[in-house]
Amino acid sequence: MTVMKNPNTVVNESGIEIKTLYTREDVEASGGIDDSRPGEPPFTRGIHADMYRKRPWTMRQYTGFANAADTNERFHYLIANGQTGLNVAFDLPSQCGYDSDSPEAFGEVGRVGMAVDTLRDFEVAFDGIDLNKITVSLTINGAAAIMIAMYLAMAEKRGFDLANLRGTAQNDILKEFVGRGTWIFPVEPSVKLVADTIEYCAAHAPKYSPVSVCGYHIRESGADPAEEMGYAFAIAKAYTDAALARGLDIDAFAGRLSFNFNIFGNLFEQVAKFRAGRRRWARIILDEYGAKDPKSGWLRMIAGGGGSGLTIEQPENNISRGAYYALIAALSGAQTMALCCYDEAYTIPTPKAQRISLRTMQLLIEEIGLTDTVDPLGGSYYVETLTNQMEEKIVAAMDWVAEQGGMVRAVSEGLIQARVSAQAYAHQRSLEEGTFRKVGVNCYVEEGEERPEVELHGYDEAGSKAQVDALRRVKIERDDHEVEASLDALRTAAQAGDNVMPALMRAVKAYATVGEMTDVMVDVYGRYDEPLRF
Repeated sequence: MTVMKNPNTVVNESGIEIKTLYTREDVEASGGIDDSRPGEPPFTRGIHADMYRKRPWTMRQYTGFANAADTNERFHYLIANGQTGLNVAFDLPSQCGYDSDSPEAFGEVGRVGMAVDTLRDFEVAFDGIDLNKITVSLTINGAAAIMIAMYLAMAEKRGFDLANLRGTAQNDILKEFVGRGTWIFPVEPSVKLVADTIEYCAAHAPKYSPVSVCGYHIRESGADPAEEMGYAFAIAKAYTDAALARGLDIDAFAGRLSFNFNIFGNLFEQVAKFRAGRRRWARIILDEYGAKDPKSGWLRMIAGGGGSGLTIEQPENNISRGAYYALIAALSGAQTMALCCYDEAYTIPTPKAQRISLRTMQLLIEEIGLTDTVDPLGGSYYVETLTNQMEEKIVAAMDWVAEQGGMVRAVSEGLIQARVSAQAYAHQRSLEEGTFRKVGVNCYVEEGEERPEVELHGYDEAGSKAQVDALRRVKIERDDHEVEASLDALRTAAQAGDNVMPALMRAVKAYATVGEMTDVMVDVYGRYDEPLRF
């Protein structure tokens, strides 16, 4: 995915002009080679000394649909096929804080992910799964505090020790304002809730990662690779500052911050992005924030998706694209890998499509040699030069955010949204004009070729009804007095500006619903009203 300005000039998406040949002099002119070893700050070559020689990347395919029982069945299918982690998709009502029986949820229950109304759904979804062996990522944002409370309560009820429980919640609300749009509360209280989860987990679940900062969706929304990394770091700094304002020590939580980045695009640009990003994040945490524990400066990341790189045109090409995306993630030193399936450009993935993506990752381990050595591209004149140049671009993106008054202000005023949207428009124009070449879309297209007919994942009305019926049964069986008392406690905590996580833990254990808890917090915090800029 290289932008061609003219036949004699090649410029990558991050705006770096690519030379025909690279030499030692190019590396030295760009800043030289980082001579640190893998596992040593600033971690350019990887956060672990032995990397995949000791342990391959976690394979964590994104899945979840219909209801908890159906999702549980798919979880067990993936685990049986060798998947080593779970990545949970939630339906839009759950993401936006609505119950399945809410009028706003009509037609959307279980459509693009698992419907969750109460703790009972978590109990069903993770039935038979050993949470000490299979770590779980919750891809949820606006309702993340509620879902984290449900996950912790479910694990505690099943006898798992929260002090040793591992897992991740996306819980990156600032990127929702920039990219996806599943917000609930205004910006400031939303950031406050993220800080609540960081503070609570540091005290009660210190090995759990309450935030996965998601540059992935910022990239999908129009940012270039360097901006994806730079904006993600600016977001992570906003959460870090909010946690430090609570009096937390940087080493008490920084090591549990994680990241989710995109992998579609030019292979060398992406690899350099991740090498440069690891180095920059280490310098931010260890030098700027003064963390004492080197592990606090680890860029712990899932490299995954690549959704914007996939096409409905010639969809079989997406199998090849996915293989290259997996190669990028492995060469980049990702701790976790997840691939969009070849049919994910137009539908919920089928079991067969998910198995192909899973096998793609396994092929790299078992047949292709990607676990044989650490940082195999290290020392390349091109890669080392590009790594240095990408770090400069990442810093430039962060500097632009700082000039706008910081990420919270830039998001609150719609500045970053406008910038990214304008870039997305420009990219779409380049696709349509053919200046940005896309195989099967604007080049190598057969004459008279039509867009293929595809089988979409249909809406399951029966499944939606079953979910609503199950919710009604829970409401009948639960203790209404305890539900009301727990919601009152939640309201009191929110009004006082206290950490709401203890109140949420009480409420989810009483089987209060996602909608009931959200409504209480909306009454206190209000709902977000998106600023529009043209």
